[in-house]
Amino acid sequence: PGDGRVGAAGAQGHHAHPRPLPPGRQGRPLPRGICFALGLLVSQVLNELIKHSVAQSRPASCELLETCDSHGWPSSHAQYTFFFATYLSLFVLRRSPASRVMAAFSWPLAFLTMLSRVYLGYHTVPQVFAGAVVGLVFGAIWYWFANTILAQYFPMIEESAIGRWFYIKDTSHIQDVLKFEYDNARAARKKVATD
Repeated sequence: PGDGRVGAAGAQGHHAHPRPLPPGRQGRPLPRGICFALGLLVSQVLNELIKHSVAQSRPASCELLETCDSHGWPSSHAQYTFFFATYLSLFVLRRSPASRVMAAFSWPLAFLTMLSRVYLGYHTVPQVFAGAVVGLVFGAIWYWFANTILAQYFPMIEESAIGRWFYIKDTSHIQDVLKFEYDNARAARKKVATD
């Protein structure tokens, strides 16, 4: 009570964790969000491994940009943005129409990132296309891995001591999380008003 958190337990009038959240822990980490962030990190490691294996130079403009000391294939910016757009799009396919609109904005940004890397002289066209393909393919693979292999461990993570300490919760079974939280917050407010 009094900590501002409302969920299914809050709507029923009791809290599993009555202690207030300390500063910096107001957010609620979600296992799928953690997997998304982890996928971005793994994608970056994959990019570095590919760049060092292929060792393709950047375009001639690298001397002006002082980037000749790093490899250019595949473009990590293109790979990152296409991973992001792919994973986000696959994730929101099962969500509300508003979420789908948000995901749609990620694709023009991914393409603009590709264009900007060539326009600014950091990469060649094949380097950004390679990054886009790696990001798209790895984004789809990681989405499958996170939502089939890792997802079976989400309830265990949620119920672990660490999961409970950090208030990790899996809301993937809720079709519209925003509406769910809205309805439960209203129900809890009404219950407080009647008590």
